[in-house]
Order: sequence, then structure tokens, then C-alpha cells
Amino acid sequence: MRRKLIALSSAAVAVALMASACSSSKSSGNAASGTGTTAAPSSNQLGTGGSGSTGSPITTDGKGKTVNIWLMQDAQKGWENVVDQANQRFTAETGAQVKINWQTWTNYGQTVDAAIGSSSAPDAMELGNTQTAKYIGANQLVDLTGDKSKFDNSSAWLDSLAASGASPDGSKQYAIPYYAGSRVLIYRKDLWDAAGVTTPPTTIDELKADLDKVKTANASKPNFSALYLPGQNWYTAISFGAGTYGVSGVIAKSDGTNFTGTMTDPKFLQGIQTWDDLQKNYSVGGATKDETDQDALMAKGNISAIIGNGWEAAQVYDPKVGDPTLKPDLAEIAVPGVTAAAPTPAFLGGSNLAVPSKAANSKLGEEWIRIFTDTTSMKLLAQKAIPNNKTQIDDYIAADPANKATGDAAKGVTWFIPNSPNWAPADETQLKTAFGQIASGQDPATVLKSLQDSILKDLNS
Repeated sequence: MRRKLIALSSAAVAVALMASACSSSKSSGNAASGTGTTAAPSSNQLGTGGSGSTGSPITTDGKGKTVNIWLMQDAQKGWENVVDQANQRFTAETGAQVKINWQTWTNYGQTVDAAIGSSSAPDAMELGNTQTAKYIGANQLVDLTGDKSKFDNSSAWLDSLAASGASPDGSKQYAIPYYAGSRVLIYRKDLWDAAGVTTPPTTIDELKADLDKVKTANASKPNFSALYLPGQNWYTAISFGAGTYGVSGVIAKSDGTNFTGTMTDPKFLQGIQTWDDLQKNYSVGGATKDETDQDALMAKGNISAIIGNGWEAAQVYDPKVGDPTLKPDLAEIAVPGVTAAAPTPAFLGGSNLAVPSKAANSKLGEEWIRIFTDTTSMKLLAQKAIPNNKTQIDDYIAADPANKATGDAAKGVTWFIPNSPNWAPADETQLKTAFGQIASGQDPATVLKSLQDSILKDLNS
């Protein structure tokens, strides 16, 4: 049964999850530093479960020491209370103090490269999920496999985040999931209502029928997109391919030794054809654009729907960069799939936490991560962002009903890039270019064969 459309009114989605889809192409900049230790947490911060940690302590020998933690400013701006209470509990348990060095994503890859193999390596650090494999492959992260059970909810970690912190075959865990961002369909309820669409689509066929109505109702508007799908938004294109092929080994799959390509598989091509039909029939995004400014474009009034991170809705109605009058008219749903029971798989962006092999206080760094990602910390984080495990997605949805679409997408079937240290920023550039070529009218099978050959050369080098 198709549900009634619900307007978006979420405070939580206003948090811009800048770690989403972070890649090793991001390079490093200077970081401001400071201690995250402030006043002791209140009972409200800690929650009803006391420490909330069911995992066993990893070490308690920290008296006289200070651990150096690198975190992104996303936490400082969005959930510093989560950091503060974790620091307090860590110090109470170990006797060690905490110094938080706040980082930015700009040029972060270069900053990590310079520090991770040196005597100045932090004791624990945040990594974008597409960065992590590089450092796993270089043997620059501590193997946490033996302690995995000590981390709360480790059996329920979000699939793609857990995989991004593991060895390519999944047998070893080198990084702990932190938080996620998921992509959904964000749409203008007012425009859909006016076109006679009063219940959201649950399948791709329903989506096309609804977009036809919206397109017809707005035919007099110049440059109108019923669904804005810029050609170089490869995340969305691959999602449709995964919807028909499957999420295991999407783009390329490994047998433990070599990668083989999957983008020329007929089932994958079937999904790409669906994406191509949608962008050609309903979008004026063009072949040379990506999704970077789609929220700003939607705020101008000529777009009825986009596929993007949930927080992009808040950018659409942000008074500084968007149109605040649109806030009550925005809504979100999972991107419809071939069947109502199986939405189109989302790319799950986000961040991991890891201990560099060169860390001076590696066990203390690991213990800090355990506390910062335990049930109590994730319950607090869920007020602002998607937590690292499926069990506590309910906390995220309970924080605001408008979080349901992004929460369900993260909890559901998701996909991720090939987990290889040889995955390079150039591969993502090639993906953008290739899907732009398809959007311009080139044959998908031919373009993807050439793309696949090029990516496999990198993966198997």
C-alpha cells in the first residue's frame, strides 16, 4: 500500500554529514587543536543505561598519559556533547587525559599521509570510509580483529561501514564504524500534490508514472526537472545498477587475489538503463554536471525531486543558501526499486575510527574508540546523525520522524566501492566522466566496458 506523503521538518537532517562519500582524494590542511574534556556529563547525557557499554575495557593503564585524537569538525559543530561525555568516561576509566585535534576534510588525505607513519601519529583518528582501505593495504592501522567483540553492537554494524574498515576478504577488522550518511529521494510535496500525486511511489514503475504527472503539470516552466539527475552523479547511477545486479561486488569483485569487473554484467546494465531513462526523460541536469549544487538548484523552484544525502533537504530551505519557504513542502523517501519490498540500494557514505600502527598509546586509543562508539555514545549521536549500527537506527528515527527515510536506507541493503588500497581518486573521476558520456547519448555497454578495463588495471596493479 502506498503511504501518504509526509512533509519534512527535521532538525537532525540539518547536520551536514561532510564525511559522506569522503575519499582519499581529499588532501590535508592545518588543524586547530584543543581538549575535548569539559564539565562532567549529566545523567541526561549518559542516558538511562549508565555507561552504556557492554564491551569489556581494553586497558585501564593510562595515568599520567594524554591520548591524541583526530576528529573532524563535523563533531565539534554538530555533536560535541558526544565527544565530551566519552572523554569524561574514558578519563574516569583509564586515568588518561584526552586532547582532541579538530580536523577538516580539506587536504586531510595529505595530513594523514604525513603523520600516520611518523612518531607524530595520533592515537586514534577519523577516516572517511573511502579512505580507509588505503591505510589498511599499507599496514598502517592496528588490527582490531581480536578485540572486535569488545565493541558494542559489533554484530549489528551498518554493512557498508563495517566492510570499509575490514580487509578485502572481510576476515580482519582494522577500523570501527563511526557514523553514516545515506542517499534518499527528496521531493517537493506541494508540486506533487498539485500534479495529483498524493501517495509516494514504492516502485520504479510508480515513480515514472508519478514523474510523468509532475512533468506534465509543469510543462510551461522553462528548464523544469521532474527529477534532477545530473549525468556525472555516478553514485546514483551505480545505485540503480546495484538494484538489478546486487550489492555484493558491485563495480568489481575479488576472489582474494584478483578483481574482476561486474559493470558489463547484463543485470547491472539493466539498472543503468533505468537510470539513463530517468535522467533523459525527467532531468535537465545535462551530461557535464554532478550533484554538487543540486540542493541550491532545487531551492530556485524548477526541480521537483533530487536523489541525495538526507541533509541536503536542510540546505534547500536554509535561509542563507536556499529558500526557507520550502521547508514545509519537502519530504523524503527511500529511492524506489524494482519491487516495493526492495528499494534501490543506497551508497552509504560515512566515517570510521582507527588506530595508527605508529600510535604511541595504541591500546588507549583503541579504548577511547570503544567508549566513543558504545551504546551510550551512539544514542546521543543518533540525535544528530545516523549511528554506526542497525540496532540504534530506531534511536535516530525516534529523534525525528523525518529521519525515517535516511535511517531505513542506512539500515537496509547498501553498496560500497571495491575495498582495495589500489582504489584511487582517479577511478572516481573516471566514473563521473563515463556516466556523463552515457548521459550524452553514448552506448552504456561500450562506455562501461572501457571504464571497467581501466578500473581493473588500477585494482589489480
